[in-house]
Amino acid sequence: MELDAILEDSCVRDWQTVSADSVEEVRFAVIGLGWFTKGRALPALEESDLCEPSVLVSSSSEKAERIASETEGATRGITYEEFHDGVARDDYDAVYIVTPNALHLEYVETAAAFGKAVLCEKPMERDSERAAELRDVAAEADVELMIAYRMQTEPTVRRARELIAGGYVGEPMSVTGNMSQRLLDRIDPNPDQWRLDEALAGGGALFDIGIYPLNTARYLLDADPVAVTGNVSSTHGAFDEVDETVAFSVEFPGETYGQCYASHNARQSSGITVTGTEGQVSIEPAFFQDQARELHISRGDGRASITVTAVDQMLEEFDYFADRLRGSNPIGPDGDHGLVDMRAMEAVYEAAESDRWVSVE
Repeated sequence: MELDAILEDSCVRDWQTVSADSVEEVRFAVIGLGWFTKGRALPALEESDLCEPSVLVSSSSEKAERIASETEGATRGITYEEFHDGVARDDYDAVYIVTPNALHLEYVETAAAFGKAVLCEKPMERDSERAAELRDVAAEADVELMIAYRMQTEPTVRRARELIAGGYVGEPMSVTGNMSQRLLDRIDPNPDQWRLDEALAGGGALFDIGIYPLNTARYLLDADPVAVTGNVSSTHGAFDEVDETVAFSVEFPGETYGQCYASHNARQSSGITVTGTEGQVSIEPAFFQDQARELHISRGDGRASITVTAVDQMLEEFDYFADRLRGSNPIGPDGDHGLVDMRAMEAVYEAAESDRWVSVE
């Protein structure tokens, strides 16, 4: 394997098949205008040459119209009800759904009825039954569905995957991943926020950030979980309904094992490491957007660390989605892929209650 060739241009868009000057922009209806949308998604869509944030959808006309007036490329601001009623349906080609988890399905149903492609934030829904229904709704309407796992278009993660697939670590034996942050300090101090509401979120730290090491492990290994076990805990009163911290183990095919940790009440940290029979590949920090990535590789007596220039992860994800809509390559990660995570995470909760390994069906 040509290690230098893989690392020479670590930020190359190896997935890109179309150029901006050869296709029409994908016009998005952006559904949900919370802090993540305003701070991350809309700036990326404004910067993109392949996408445009045409229609913004929120709970009130005032909010939607105000943010639309401040967003380059936006032509309309409408309410959730107006979206479902078909207002401005000719002004967008696809929807980006970034609402609380339990509301994803209803917007996919409307998008599918209108024949619009869907980019849906992870996790897919609040539980696997609704996630399966979401997948089926899109499939029956023959609309493209992608689940927004931005790590799969993160250049450092893609380079690590190439190294692993190319045999650099030998046979993968273990993967360890973690993601933690102090939710109430860093994201939202409100104890009544939707992430802490089990009915809206479905789960706590596991659903919100534990999904990052879980899905990235799957992507790096190109494998799906066979069984899981784990434990959850909560020490802060705000986490009465959902887990504050989760630690879980994952069995992959071929007796490869993963150890994952996530917490909404620990210092901000993230990383993922794959260890094999011949070497090791590690990314740290791994999951938070604003940090330059360090790719650490070792094999035998050799060691190397490469700093990979930080990219706008949301821009990469949006442009990849547009590339797949405007090009001929199949889109992914799709609904089947997202449903595996839903079932695996529910199995972690079942394992935590029963203190045993649980198969992922």
